Amino acid sequence: MLAWMGVVALPGCMTIREERWMEEVLPYGIIGQMKVAAGQRETLIAILAEGTRNMPGNISYTISKDQSDENALWITEYWESKDAHAASLQLESVQAAIGKGRALIEGFGHRFEVTPVAGG
Repeated sequence: MLAWMGVVALPGCMTIREERWMEEVLPYGIIGQMKVAAGQRETLIAILAEGTRNMPGNISYTISKDQSDENALWITEYWESKDAHAASLQLESVQAAIGKGRALIEGFGHRFEVTPVAGG
């Protein structure tokens, strides 16, 4: 039997507390496509790059140009946890970037939530 923070668990069984803890520390990722107003892609890249620096819990935030659509971007985000991502949306710098960039975003294409498992 293992004792963990005052909770006893049988081998092969998880306590509710352990399950919640494990869910909270899983890395979290989002890969999404943004559709940008014609001719505004470079402007939006600059806004997003400035507003997404030094976000606590962020492992990687990459802005990529879609090679087949000159009015589209791909954003690839990796976070320490889903909670870290949610908290980033409340940051002043992120809110400012959303405010500045909103008028340049015509919509969103594909969006995938992923769990990063390997990489460098």
